[in-house]
Amino acid sequence: MSFYVIVTLTVLNHIAYKGSKMLISLYAIDLGATPLTIGILYSLYSFFSLFLALYAGRASDRLGPRVPMLLGSLALGGGLLLPFLWRGLPALFVSAALIGTLYIFYMVSAQHLIGAFGAGHKRTRNYATFSLGVALTALIGPTLTGFLIDTIGHQSTYAVLALLPVGPILFLLFFARGLPRVAEDVKRAEHRTIDLIRNAPLRRAFIAAGIIETGGELFSFYMPIYGHSIGLSASLIGLILGTYAVAVLLTRLVMSALVKRSSEEAVLCASLTVASVACMLFPFVTSVYMLGAISFVLGIGLGCCGPLSMVITYNRAPEGRSGEAMGLRQSFNKFTEVLVPLIFGTVGSAFGIGAAFWMDAVLLGGGALIMRSDAQQRAGVLRTESR
Repeated sequence: MSFYVIVTLTVLNHIAYKGSKMLISLYAIDLGATPLTIGILYSLYSFFSLFLALYAGRASDRLGPRVPMLLGSLALGGGLLLPFLWRGLPALFVSAALIGTLYIFYMVSAQHLIGAFGAGHKRTRNYATFSLGVALTALIGPTLTGFLIDTIGHQSTYAVLALLPVGPILFLLFFARGLPRVAEDVKRAEHRTIDLIRNAPLRRAFIAAGIIETGGELFSFYMPIYGHSIGLSASLIGLILGTYAVAVLLTRLVMSALVKRSSEEAVLCASLTVASVACMLFPFVTSVYMLGAISFVLGIGLGCCGPLSMVITYNRAPEGRSGEAMGLRQSFNKFTEVLVPLIFGTVGSAFGIGAAFWMDAVLLGGGALIMRSDAQQRAGVLRTESR
């Protein structure tokens, strides 16, 4: 029961988080902000967490997940309430900085805690369920926020979103004693973060996580630009993006069954290969139906990748350092979120949008090759154990 409670609390928090990322852009436009200002506001959600994700993981190892999760929930609620109480762009900057700085403590610790609810295939199933909940928030958050904006306005929408973290805050304050304990690193003082990076299997998991994040970020960043360049309306672009989200949800429903037939590494290798092929095809297609179909295929490819990356990172982390490993994984992801728009934007401006998609296809293919060798090693281990 505690597992599903944590998933529910995460869904509540993440609906507010996802909704706020849409809300801050639209509210800033309403306040007369320039595109550059909006870009800076948006980047604040990732910039500070890039430097704090690792520390969040260490805090989860040392204090247990409850305290960092409570801190992140309080920061999310406070950051959302601020623009309701204080109108103007300065409030949006403070709100984005507060949420972007401290909400990472909740997410890293929640991911760490999910791994403690079971082992083996049960752990894989738990991460799939957790990721399914997070994926649902990408549909619910923006939809709910858009409806609220049209109904009660920007400022009041912030107040409604600020109510969602109240449930997680109350639970973590008064009802979190039954949560499972995570392993503690008894030799903490002897260990350094560089040791995790020197761990070759774990390092490959981090690199794969960054590549996976690149694929998702590129699609979110470039699909609207590409759709606009070929004359698609905003509603059609939204439908194409929606097919991707639906595919992600469907894939996560069957992920644990796929892993049972092989291994996490094998499924991740196949998923990255599918995503790489989909990226290669985008620049050749202008039909709405074909773009929707390719987006669906890309969603199938990338849908499994995030949760599988979490499972592999948790499984390969040294005893008592799984939280730190999760934090380091998030650091790789946030680094990607900061750099991808800049690097691929430069490539797209210089060589066209097609070049950016093809460059990402090469990266995803490289990730598949990394996981292929790991999948072969894992298959050998499983054959040996079955004898």
